[in-house]
Amino acid sequence: MPARKPTRFTAPAVCPVCGEDVPRNALACPECGADERSGWRENAQDYDGVGLPDEFDYDEFVRDEFGSRVKPKGISLLWWLAAIAVIGALVFGVVHRGGL
Repeated sequence: MPARKPTRFTAPAVCPVCGEDVPRNALACPECGADERSGWRENAQDYDGVGLPDEFDYDEFVRDEFGSRVKPKGISLLWWLAAIAVIGALVFGVVHRGGL
């Protein structure tokens, strides 16, 4: 059985992963490290790398993911009163046991 010769892959002029210029005969992109196995393919120029939209609207993303319900501004009075009661109970217990 004859041995197959490994085919030499030529690097693209522009990295399809990060968009940086790639030197001729480079084995990997000097900027992001992409190579033939991780991102350079024969049809790599047909794709734009990541495939994300050109613009990203963060506010729209938050509305889609979490809804438009408004979050509470702060801690409610009930929780403040509960915290004060717990602290008061702890102080009362320390004082009646004989102190610090």
